[in-house]
Amino acid sequence: MSDLINPGLVLLDRDLGESTDSVIRELAATVHREGRASTADSLAADALAREAKNATGIPGGIGIPHCRSEAVTQATLVMARLAPAVDFGAKDGPADIVFFIAAPAGADQEHLKLLSKLARSLMKKPFVASLRAARSPEEVVDIVDAALGLAPQPDDAAASPAAASGTGAAGSSAAAASDGSATSGSGPADAAGTGAAAAGGAAAGAAGATAASSAGTHASLAEPATPAATSATSPSEDAGARGTRRLVAVTACPTGIAHTYMAADALVNTAQEMGVDLQVETQGSSGATRLDPAVIGQAEAVIFATDVDVRERTRFAGLPYIASAVKRGIDEPREMIQEALDAADDPRAPKVTGDGGEVSSAVTGSEGWGTRIRKAVMTGVSYMIPFVAAGGLLMAIAFMIADPVLVAEQADDILATATLGNLGDVSLAMYLGAVLFKTGNLAISLLVPALAGYIAYGLADRPGIAPGFAAGLVANYMGAGFLGGIVGGLLAGIFAYWLTLPRLPRWLGSLMPVVIIPLLATLFAGGLLFLLIGGPIAAFMTWLTGALTGMSGASAVTLGAVLGLMMCSDLGGPINKVAYSFAVAGLGAATVTNTAPQEIMATVIAAGMVPPLGMALASTVLGRKYFTAAERENGKTSWLLGASFISEGAIPFAAADPLRVIPASMAGGVVTGALTMAWGVTSAAPHGGIWILPVVGGWLGFIGAILAGTVVTAVLVTLFKRIGNVKKHAGEVPGVPQTQQTVEV
Repeated sequence: MSDLINPGLVLLDRDLGESTDSVIRELAATVHREGRASTADSLAADALAREAKNATGIPGGIGIPHCRSEAVTQATLVMARLAPAVDFGAKDGPADIVFFIAAPAGADQEHLKLLSKLARSLMKKPFVASLRAARSPEEVVDIVDAALGLAPQPDDAAASPAAASGTGAAGSSAAAASDGSATSGSGPADAAGTGAAAAGGAAAGAAGATAASSAGTHASLAEPATPAATSATSPSEDAGARGTRRLVAVTACPTGIAHTYMAADALVNTAQEMGVDLQVETQGSSGATRLDPAVIGQAEAVIFATDVDVRERTRFAGLPYIASAVKRGIDEPREMIQEALDAADDPRAPKVTGDGGEVSSAVTGSEGWGTRIRKAVMTGVSYMIPFVAAGGLLMAIAFMIADPVLVAEQADDILATATLGNLGDVSLAMYLGAVLFKTGNLAISLLVPALAGYIAYGLADRPGIAPGFAAGLVANYMGAGFLGGIVGGLLAGIFAYWLTLPRLPRWLGSLMPVVIIPLLATLFAGGLLFLLIGGPIAAFMTWLTGALTGMSGASAVTLGAVLGLMMCSDLGGPINKVAYSFAVAGLGAATVTNTAPQEIMATVIAAGMVPPLGMALASTVLGRKYFTAAERENGKTSWLLGASFISEGAIPFAAADPLRVIPASMAGGVVTGALTMAWGVTSAAPHGGIWILPVVGGWLGFIGAILAGTVVTAVLVTLFKRIGNVKKHAGEVPGVPQTQQTVEV
């Protein structure tokens, strides 16, 4: 018997509630009751977080929630037959068969293979039919063991509980296997499956059905736990079918246990029905077996059904491709295969680049241009931050060791006339201050080019970097600031991407990413900035900068409140990034006499610290009873995240309860932003939270404003949860006695 499942982990014909949340919490509680998880709440939280990324329902009335979790002490399967069924996000309706796969964070390869094999079995109708007909938990365990290749030997089969019954699952399995609807092969394989099912016992029937589903394809499907390339046609079919369309595919999901292999099987089986030769590389948790380069060379197109980066994607360079989330490979395999065939016939279809860049996502079934542009801008901001962080901190240190006014005004003259060996009439402190100041100033001058360059990279991969940087330098030269950098990066990236689409001869294609695309995209983006749009953007930036830096009194407080609101509205999302980018872009213009940019920077940093700190205070001190055990654990971590200016530390709380957490966070951000501007707090550094206090002007006001906003957020979210009667739901697991739960009420 497998140690993955036992009768205590089987729930037959149970009402586990009407939502995936309640079902997953009960399944996690079952794992905990069997002594296979340290806490039910932490396991449920990890499973729900995985569920939030992509729904785990698959066609056929099946749900397969799964996760890796530090709370799991032993790899475990829980099977539930639900009454009533619950919607797990499959297109064909709710699920009545649910398998919960709980893997330890460091699961060994053998267990991962078995878990993956079970997931693939769920794609086979005879196996699922036998589960629906099973009469006891013991019978389910035998069926699962058979699917995992752990069933008793034929001599012992008659002694098993399933074999002894001789009815129920066996009959159902036999019928399901005999119709051939779930198999990817034909002929002897079908006979083997039917014969095994009819010979007696649900276990034997499930084993035969699994064999039937596998035998018609290459051997890699017969051993589904091995992450090898799989093919949709048999060698005999391939030999006799001239003109057969050939495709390759890669499947991968974050967990690498279930969806990776289920998508591969769905694509392979559907491709066989369509008469297409499709071979799939599964990049799962137990590794990946690379597709043969000769197979890739014969393919007309490639399908990427992945939720994570494709390993060594340059192997597919030059092939037309389509890309989508891995779950679409399960839900819509026929549509994906047809789209890949259409892409192979379309000379304008996007192709995989050969320079190691990431696969672009502007394909059918994937992200739209609005989403791509938003992600590209956020990519640019994330790459820009290190330039500003290094430059701003170096300048701040320079102001600490030398006269701030003199070092800012005379740095160029000092460095032109003095050296470390010949200081002349310049003091050592002033010389070192000039070195630090100029180095930091030059680093910050790369802010706009880096922003533009990596926006273009986010849209067009590596071919977009050079045109993007060039557009950023043009924006700098024209005084168009960070807005000009964003526009220039988008122009360069979109044009560079467009240039990658045509199917070109190999000799010309090799020149595109290193010569032709940089030349034409730079000319396009730079020319538009110089000739048409750079001037108006520069004029707007000049007006905006003057208006904002000239604010004082009530208008400055209003600006602080608005910035605080933006920083806390989406916790690291686009609105947050717009406010942060505005503050960072102006930091280089700060002087000893003009501290407004540094006041804006301090306001943004202080407000961005409030959401995680507020959630930490609420979940660990003020309102513990309104939060689950997992949330209280997250709250402990949020103290450090908030102190370090990582707004994303509040995301787990917002994801679980957005209508209470986000308004409370925004209220705290408004208070902090207004107070920071009112008290004239400044920051010469663009990041770092409390760790940059040495370069914060008015640090007592900085801390006071953060504390005020944190308390407001914590009190409000606790009050909102109390009004909403969240107490009775916090951490509770339906069907589990309160004495077994860890939540304090």
